[in-house]
Amino acid sequence: MKRSFFSITMLFFILLLAACGDKSQEDVMADLENKLETMEGYKAEATMTVQAGEEPQSYDVDVWYKQPDFYRVFLSRGEDEPSQIILRNEEGVFVLTPALNKKFKFQSDWPENSSQPYLYGSLVKDILMDPEASFEIVDSQYVFQTKTNYKSHQTIPAQRIYLNKDLSLARVEALDSNGAVLVQVDVASFEFDPAFEEDAFDMERNESAAQIMEMPAVAEENEEDSHAEEAAAVTSFPVMYVDESLGYDLVEEKTISQEDGDRKILSYKGEEGSFTLIEENVDVDLEAERPVFMPEGEPVNIGTSIAALNKGSISWSAEGIQFYIASNDLSQDELVTVAKSVQAQAGK
Repeated sequence: MKRSFFSITMLFFILLLAACGDKSQEDVMADLENKLETMEGYKAEATMTVQAGEEPQSYDVDVWYKQPDFYRVFLSRGEDEPSQIILRNEEGVFVLTPALNKKFKFQSDWPENSSQPYLYGSLVKDILMDPEASFEIVDSQYVFQTKTNYKSHQTIPAQRIYLNKDLSLARVEALDSNGAVLVQVDVASFEFDPAFEEDAFDMERNESAAQIMEMPAVAEENEEDSHAEEAAAVTSFPVMYVDESLGYDLVEEKTISQEDGDRKILSYKGEEGSFTLIEENVDVDLEAERPVFMPEGEPVNIGTSIAALNKGSISWSAEGIQFYIASNDLSQDELVTVAKSVQAQAGK
């Protein structure tokens, strides 16, 4: 009987010690706040899967961050697709598409103004700023569910953030109003306070490095298709349309011939309002000479490409085509939804 009582007592103390070893939500949030204040930066490699169109789109995400506000986000869908880089340095915020010599410059405080599912600091701030954030410990990971601040993605009101015990990022699930996962980020590696080369966030260095990485695939493709391209008309390209399920009717479609290619102008109208979709060939040589300056706007993810979102318009490049949507009626969230439906076709 004494032995049984002793065993029960020891088991109670073991369980008590185990319970004391788990941190509370307040403890973890305090540790996260301290981590933001003391870390010098981080590097992360992840895979992001986005529900865009009929099939999910996945691509690799490589994130560098250096205190206080330098960012480099490299996004790639594979060897056959041009990569994109979101870069923030002392000169401003840029979106680069090196294979197309395409640059957008933003007058923006990105990423401070909205949630970002692949940026550690943005996610931690979402946790700290949400008084209703839930918390649990699952499989030795800290799991928070919080509200989001996607200004251009009102369809993503919540997110689940998975952190390892050392506070590094493990996984993020961006959720719709029904709790379904629209965007999932799976982190393969995460390193706090890495060493960065002096020019790690320089625009020219990042453009050149990305172009070198993509050169073999581009060269091979050009060699295989050179004869076909000579025979084909350079002014023609397949027109991408808005998904009919969105409820917008195509009321007019016209083509304007230009020296450097055709310009397609599509006019749509629906219950939410009207808008114009313009598609034209990307003039690579011209874009190499001068970056496009955007007086206002934000870089936003539309599934398989990064777009420039402004008040009343959104633009992006894909498959050698420049897309531009303008509307006096549609909200920014509606513009992003329309752009995603077009880009889903271009990404197939």
